[in-house]
Amino acid sequence: MVNSILETIGRTPMLHIPLRSGEVDLYIKLEMFNPTGSMKDRMALSMVERLDEAAIAIVESSSGNTASALAMISAVRRLRFTALMDSHASVDKVLTVRAFGSNVRVVGSDDGGLATDERDREARRIAIEEDAYWTEQHNNPANAAGYIGLATELLDDLGPTITHFVSAIGTGGSVCGTAAQLRLRIPGLQVIGVEPVGSVIFGGQGGRYRQSGTGTPQGANVGMVIDYDVMDWGRKVGDDEAFSICHYLARRHGLLVGGSTGGAIYEALSLAREVPVGSRIVALACDSGAKYLDTIFDQGWLSTHDIHIIDVETQFANLLANTPAVPDTPICPDPLQ
Repeated sequence: MVNSILETIGRTPMLHIPLRSGEVDLYIKLEMFNPTGSMKDRMALSMVERLDEAAIAIVESSSGNTASALAMISAVRRLRFTALMDSHASVDKVLTVRAFGSNVRVVGSDDGGLATDERDREARRIAIEEDAYWTEQHNNPANAAGYIGLATELLDDLGPTITHFVSAIGTGGSVCGTAAQLRLRIPGLQVIGVEPVGSVIFGGQGGRYRQSGTGTPQGANVGMVIDYDVMDWGRKVGDDEAFSICHYLARRHGLLVGGSTGGAIYEALSLAREVPVGSRIVALACDSGAKYLDTIFDQGWLSTHDIHIIDVETQFANLLANTPAVPDTPICPDPLQ
């Protein structure tokens, strides 16, 4: 029993998928089991807990998950919250924020393009003119600090046996905050940040991408939360590959995930081809695919945006074929055995 919904943040389960006939283990941390369905509940609570006690209103630039988390927490803490969203934000996320009693303002054009920089400028204006506190997730140290608990959970479950940590990167809080904490116990941990093709966090040519809540578009500033020193590699994954993983996980593992998770799992599978026997790869499932049923799981939307679903099982046949079944865990194991 809990006395507040905020007490249910964290302690999310993991899904184990053996690869290469059991030579390599993939563990997916299921962050959609947080109360608003994403890992952002962790960092949102961390940011709010560090507010000045006099704060009564907050504003944040968010394409959805951070906004949902801040809206929920604001309802519990009796704060007034305004979320600034791109026009591409899913209807589900907009309605979620409003259901919690918070305000949504759509910023940017109606062409579905990202408007990260424009949203940040509007957040700064509201903070000044409307006496609101801008949580500024891209530059707020409390963002990364919010994932210390996630690292602790991984260590509790797997100990220092984790060899690789893979996560989508947007603000950088989840990958950098978790990895920095893990490295205190696992100095040799390999850390891989994953952004969409078209994002500029790791350099390269900017361009449009449809993976929501991840990456940094060209023209927007890369936030101070990102710590390049904590990452060993930065990888880019296209929309076709990321969304194909989403379809594969749904149809083969009964797991609905969003596009940013699809990108991270695609990179985790690519990595698993080459890592030594006995490697343990942990990847974060940032949020639930239930939020994207009308986009990445809708064939009409995919066709409109010229996105093609590839055959993941063929591409990763050597990884996924002959994978031993994970034995069922008894619901009530016999205490005498």
